Amino acid sequence: MTDRRLHEQVHIIGAGLLGTSIGLALTEKGVDVTLADVSPTAVRLAVDYGAGRAPRTDDRPGLVVAAVPPDVTAATVARALQEHPEALVTDVASVKGSVLAELRELGADVTRYLGTHPMAGRERGGPISARADLFVGRPWVLAGHDDITYRRAGAIEDLILDVGAVPIEMTVAEHDRSVAMISHVPQLVASAMAARLRDASNGAVGLAGQGVRDVTRIAASDPGLWVQILSANAEPVAQILRGVRDDVDALLAALADPEAPGSRRALAELIAAGNAGVARIPGKHGTDKRFAQLVVMIDDTPGQLARLLTEIGELGINMEDLRLEHSPGAPVGFAEVSVLPDVEQRLVDELSARGWRIAGAS
Repeated sequence: MTDRRLHEQVHIIGAGLLGTSIGLALTEKGVDVTLADVSPTAVRLAVDYGAGRAPRTDDRPGLVVAAVPPDVTAATVARALQEHPEALVTDVASVKGSVLAELRELGADVTRYLGTHPMAGRERGGPISARADLFVGRPWVLAGHDDITYRRAGAIEDLILDVGAVPIEMTVAEHDRSVAMISHVPQLVASAMAARLRDASNGAVGLAGQGVRDVTRIAASDPGLWVQILSANAEPVAQILRGVRDDVDALLAALADPEAPGSRRALAELIAAGNAGVARIPGKHGTDKRFAQLVVMIDDTPGQLARLLTEIGELGINMEDLRLEHSPGAPVGFAEVSVLPDVEQRLVDELSARGWRIAGAS
């Protein structure tokens, strides 16, 4: 392939979702990729899927990627630095500070190490779930430190660009604070809310709509993996949780006596602060845009959703997002379609004229 940036041989340690997906994306570009894992079966599967090949004794990788669980990342990187003295080494763990600190304690040559973190994944793991396009358009953080320059780590940026991701430069500390805010604390909040559902009545659970589904969507996560992640990033997570705790305490005080002076104001101000916070979340293509939503009722029969999406495309309207909700026992579903505000009314009018039932718009 002539359009690739990376020309070094790449050795990937860890044939799980991320490691195999990186291998698939790079081999599509013509990069020579070798794979290793503690599980021979995982390696064979990854090779069968086309993510690379088994290593040979004469291999001389220029770049090594450790795609292993957080609690063994530092040891894996340190071993790779020793076994491949000419190679640049990176990892894809979701916490960077503890890995770098452990490497320094081990006396590893961190002048050849730069940690990274692709902001991509799937609900399922393993090589069977890997995809070559997993990283396309996704941020991929390069967590810089004082012992290496970004220029020295140029091959890592080449890898990121070759798999279709967007490189983002941060310091190690900035990365860990950032992922605590946008990933680790949301996981805990979602899990805490989902845990309340264990004791909910069947009637209450039967009423579950998009609100509780949105809040708890990420709660079905691997406890073992998250214990590793949270333990490695404990202080930034705890700092944010203390702020959440203060907000909850203020809510409890207001709800204890809703008629007391200032109680309603406290409730309103927290909701308004949430409005301001969610408005900062980047929209499609990384821009801060607020989209309009309309809810379309669709019959619970084969082909109806496909017909809706086809007709939106025929109207020349770009759909920014789509969410589906199905009420148990009901013969209809609800498709919440997000579009730019300036085309919302035209879409409502056009879909209504075509016989679609609009259940709501904003």
